[in-house]
Amino acid sequence: MRQQRTIYFNDARHYYLFAFEPPLVLEDAWVPIDEVSGTGVDTFAYGVERGDGLFYQSRVGMMFGTDIQPFEQAAYWRTWHNMQSLIERGLDPLTVLIDRAHDRGMDFWASLRMASYGNMNPAHRLADGGGGLAHAEVRAHVLQVVEELATEYETDGIELDFALPGGAPRILRAEDVEAMTPILTDYVEQLAERVRGQRSGAIGARVLPTEEMNRAQGLDVRAWLERGLVDFLVPMRYGYMILDGDMPIDWLVEAAHAADAAVYGVLQPYIHDELVGAEQRVWAAPAHLRAAATSLLDRGCDGLYAWFMRWPLEDRERSALSELGNRDLMQEKDKHYVLARRSADEENQYPVALPVEIAAADRATRVIPFYLADDAQEGRVSQVLLRIKIVDLVSDDRLEIALNGQSLQEEICRREYGYKVAPYQSIWLVFDLQRVRPQQGANRLEIALLGRPDDLVSPLKVTEVEVEVKYHPLPTGLG
Repeated sequence: MRQQRTIYFNDARHYYLFAFEPPLVLEDAWVPIDEVSGTGVDTFAYGVERGDGLFYQSRVGMMFGTDIQPFEQAAYWRTWHNMQSLIERGLDPLTVLIDRAHDRGMDFWASLRMASYGNMNPAHRLADGGGGLAHAEVRAHVLQVVEELATEYETDGIELDFALPGGAPRILRAEDVEAMTPILTDYVEQLAERVRGQRSGAIGARVLPTEEMNRAQGLDVRAWLERGLVDFLVPMRYGYMILDGDMPIDWLVEAAHAADAAVYGVLQPYIHDELVGAEQRVWAAPAHLRAAATSLLDRGCDGLYAWFMRWPLEDRERSALSELGNRDLMQEKDKHYVLARRSADEENQYPVALPVEIAAADRATRVIPFYLADDAQEGRVSQVLLRIKIVDLVSDDRLEIALNGQSLQEEICRREYGYKVAPYQSIWLVFDLQRVRPQQGANRLEIALLGRPDDLVSPLKVTEVEVEVKYHPLPTGLG
């Protein structure tokens, strides 16, 4: 049954067990829960392992740190001794978080990576040439862990992480995919049977954004839905952490809703980082999060899934999380849409709009699609800015730029340097849209190169597109 949720994920490591000094006092042990308590978050997801050991004292699996002593880095030493400091007081590190979440009115999901686990036979590891989940022993072990999490802990849901956890390139070896696809489908059914009927009645999965990407990894998500094997899905690609309200998940929303399963849209934490050619990492501001969140909700997502926000979570982050839980709070507030860019790691990149390259002699029109959740014609919208960054643009270039078939020739356009360090590399074209504005829903930005100096043969590259929608309490206009 579909359920609206606002979820926050903590991976147990970066902003928790790696960061605090042992012994772990309860006030610190509760931080992952308390820092989102009182916001719009109603579900807390917790990464119970990263593929090399569980972050609790498991009966069936190896606890993180058991096999790597003496420790070669402080983060691992802290993690082991933080967990031990709780265990020595008779406290289970996982139960401490589950109980705190319930005390604060939140559901608790245990999120489990599916590719590897602590003390795994090296011959089974994909990185070492093994088959991973193609081995029955691997599937059996993961099944035991899932059953433990569902039956021996007061979890409210189990999330199976298939979204290339840890940035791994594959779930299965390519040569195993065809034979293993139906076996993995049956395996997901087996996992669901162990979870359902327990307190952890909900079972779902992180999957990849497109159907083709999932099929290439042996994940027949459509079959899972048709057979009613999952209650929720979270589309994403681990390692690509660029905020994207245009993620191509319409197929998934349609298939999931036909099966009465929920889809939770991921709000990745950055609008820029080095992987997409940016000068530096930039966290999403509240206006960026509002834009992506309302787009994902408009496109049918049943809720939102956030993680890795700037830490420690302070007033700005908590305010943003409060808005995510209530669409009305985001409706008439400033939005800043930033189109996603392709990662340098293109092997597992889902389709994104940017960058777009235009050869010097190419006169074809390039189309850049994007979604807008705002009604830009609405009376309280005070300004709409369209920002386009183009590498190697010069003032002698002749461009035709249109929005949904309407030329922007008559709109006010100013130019700004694109890079702080190397201002000569790119130019921002900033349109203050008055007559031609984007529409609520799907839009098409059209760019054609009509002419370029004969003695300049480098291509143009459209690397960034942004739309800022600004609101004011007073309506625009005289009437």
